[in-house]
Amino acid sequence: MEKMKYYLVSSSILPSVYTKVIEAKNYLASGEAKSASQAAKMAGISRSAYYKYKDAIFEYSTDSNDETATINAKLRDNAGVLSAVMNELYKAGANVLSVSQSVPVHCVADVSVTVRVTEMTVSVKDLLESIKNIKGVNSANLGG
Repeated sequence: MEKMKYYLVSSSILPSVYTKVIEAKNYLASGEAKSASQAAKMAGISRSAYYKYKDAIFEYSTDSNDETATINAKLRDNAGVLSAVMNELYKAGANVLSVSQSVPVHCVADVSVTVRVTEMTVSVKDLLESIKNIKGVNSANLGG
């Protein structure tokens, strides 16, 4: 079997069918379209064109929308502590991507929160400080 080769090219030089296939894939991924037929129709291409190229073309984005930070914290097992942390994240404009909390041991739970930081109104350092100042937060730091 021949090894696949990939090229990164500007969409401006491609035939429009390729960008319309990406558009159709986005309709499906977002749930705007319920089927490949509907997505192809919304994008203005035939279903056969969609199926011909869907597995061969992918979107590449250089946007910084993927800038994330993971905050690891040790929280007291008291009602409202995690909620207060979430409220600080909300106030800072962080978009929460995932939350993982362990079962509390000796009344302390390990919590890991991954957030998208591109829309934040404060620095990550300032956010960490505000989280550390919440009653019931034993520690908070950036994870990897």
